[in-house]
Amino acid sequence: MYDIKYIVDHLGEVKANLQNRNGFNTTSLDELVSLNEKRKILTTDVEVKRALVNKLSKEIGSLKAQKKNDEAADLMSKVSLAKVEIEAFGKELEIIQVELDKKLSVIPNMLGADVPVGKSEEENVEIIKKGIPRAFDFTPVDHVELGEKLGCLDFEIATRMTGARFVLYKGAFARLERALINFMLDSHAKFGYQEIIPPFIVHEKALYGTGQLPKFKEDLFKIEGQDWYLIPTSEVPLTNIKREELFDRSELPLKMCAYSPCFRSEAGSYGKDTRGLIRLHQFNKVELVNIVEASKSEEAHQAMIERACSILDALNLPYRAIKLCSGDTGFGSRKTIDLEVWVPSQNKYREISSISNCGDFQARRAQIRYRNQEGKPEFAHTLNGSGLAVGRTLVAIVENYQNKDGSITIPEVLRGYLGGQDKIV
Repeated sequence: MYDIKYIVDHLGEVKANLQNRNGFNTTSLDELVSLNEKRKILTTDVEVKRALVNKLSKEIGSLKAQKKNDEAADLMSKVSLAKVEIEAFGKELEIIQVELDKKLSVIPNMLGADVPVGKSEEENVEIIKKGIPRAFDFTPVDHVELGEKLGCLDFEIATRMTGARFVLYKGAFARLERALINFMLDSHAKFGYQEIIPPFIVHEKALYGTGQLPKFKEDLFKIEGQDWYLIPTSEVPLTNIKREELFDRSELPLKMCAYSPCFRSEAGSYGKDTRGLIRLHQFNKVELVNIVEASKSEEAHQAMIERACSILDALNLPYRAIKLCSGDTGFGSRKTIDLEVWVPSQNKYREISSISNCGDFQARRAQIRYRNQEGKPEFAHTLNGSGLAVGRTLVAIVENYQNKDGSITIPEVLRGYLGGQDKIV
C-alpha cells in the first residue's frame, strides 16, 4: 500500500503514471489528498486540545494549592469540555483513517518506465519468438477430443461430482501432469530455487499483502465461517513467508518455487474458454517467487523470464514472450512479461506464464523489509511468475505432439519421469 505522503508529494507524477491503466480514475487521488488534509487538520486540533488540557491541568493544581477552588472548578469544566472534543475528534480521525486505508488499498502499482502505453492486449509488444509451429499433414484436433478418445480426460464425471470447469485426469494424462510437475521443480532447483510445499489455505492478511484483497475478492474461494481462502496461486503463501519481518540483507536473494493446486472462481470470464483445460476453477501450477534487494529486481526479473522460457525450450514447444502494455498490466505489477505457447487447435498463442516485477508494492502491503548496507530498514522487491502453468503445458504437449493415429509422442525430456515411455496410445 502506498504511503499517503508519497502521493501528496508526487501527485502529478502518480496521476500521469496511473492514468495509463485501464479503468483507474485519477480523481480518486484528489479525494485521497483532500481526505488526508482533513485528517491533518483534525490531528492538529487534537494536539491543540491536548496541549490545552495539559496547561489547564497544571493551573488547576496550582489553584487548588492556593485554595482557589471556584477558579479551579471553572478550569475543570473547560478541561472536561476539551476532553469531550478530543474524544469526538478521535472518533472522526478513526473513521477518516479507515477510509484512507480503504482508498489506498485499491490504488494499483506504479508502472515501470519501460512499460509500453496502450489500452488493451492488442497493444502488447512481442519481444521474443522461438520455435516454428508444426506443419501437420493431417487436421489436428484439440486436447479435449484427444484426451477423451484416449480415456485420459473426463469432464462429465467431474461436472457430476463438482460442477462445470472441473476435470478428472485419468491414466496416462494423470501421469503426464505429475511428470511435468516433477520436471519443472527439478529444473528450477538446479538454478538455486528452494522447493516449498506451502499451505493451500491462507488468511485475509496474506491475500491483502499480495494484492488480491480487497479488490479481487470475487475471484477467490472463501471458506464459509472462517477468515480463510483457498489460494489462487502459491505466489500468495511464498511471498508471505517474509511477512512482517525485518531481516538482514545477507538472506537475499530468496528464490523459491512451489507446486500447488490453484483455485479461482473465474469471475467475469463467463463464456470464455468453457471447453477444455485452459480455464478451470482448479488447476495445477509451479510458481516462482523472488524476494530481492531493491537494486536487484530488474536483474531478477530477467532471470525469471529465462527460467520459464527454459522449460518451454526443453519441451521444444513454439512460444513467444510479450511485454504487457499499461492497460493490460495487472494491479500489483510494475512490469509483466507473458509467455504464450502455440496451441494448434486454436491456431494461436495462449498464455502459459505471467512473470511480474512488483517492485516494493507487495512488500509495503505485507511489511517485508531488510536492513540495507547502511543498516537501515528498506522494503524488499518481490517478483513472481509461473514456471509453468501445468495444465496448459499439458495442453500444448498433447496438441503439438499428436499423431495422425490419435496417439501422442512424449517429449524426450519427460520420458525419464515416465519410466522410458515414449508415446501415449
